Amino acid sequence: MAKLLEIHPHNPQNRLVKQVVDELNMGGVIVYPTDSGYALGTAIGNKDGLERIRRIRNLSKRHDFTLMMRDLSHIATYAKLDNNAFRLLKKILPGAYTFILEGTRDVPKRLLHPKKKTIGLRISAHVVVQSILDMLDKPLMSVSLILEGYEFYDIYDVCEVLEKKVDVIIDDGCYQSKPTTVIDLSSGDIKIIRQGTGNVNI
Repeated sequence: MAKLLEIHPHNPQNRLVKQVVDELNMGGVIVYPTDSGYALGTAIGNKDGLERIRRIRNLSKRHDFTLMMRDLSHIATYAKLDNNAFRLLKKILPGAYTFILEGTRDVPKRLLHPKKKTIGLRISAHVVVQSILDMLDKPLMSVSLILEGYEFYDIYDVCEVLEKKVDVIIDDGCYQSKPTTVIDLSSGDIKIIRQGTGNVNI
């Protein structure tokens, strides 16, 4: 049965954040809030956690995961950035954006696009996410919490469906999931792949 933790959205309690991080370090899978809705996450490198998320979401081996990053200083470890890309990311992050970039050797091969060798990266503005990643000190492998037939606007819906399938559920109340804006920078140009919550007037 998953732990249900009510973490303050503006002043996260360190003792509760530590419980989340301890579970992640032990290979756990969590449901956590982002600035675009609830998501499923596990620590980078956790192959078992990755497979659990695939089973929960019924995802194929080809489905792209996103790396949820703490800040810009972490991005260069996992993605190749030219000066233009770095300036753009610095200008608009954190926020509801997913950037597609060429991955580095530090990214597990199973997370890279099989042909393009790209990876999706995010830096969320959500304070709880930032607190978890700051204490964890490594990225989360993440996908949006989307299951056919369910709309996870309410934490009780999340618990009903997932309390026996994950290790921690972070209660962030009720809100509608909104997709991120996806921007592909892997070719050196700016390509808007999906218009979502993030402003594309950049």
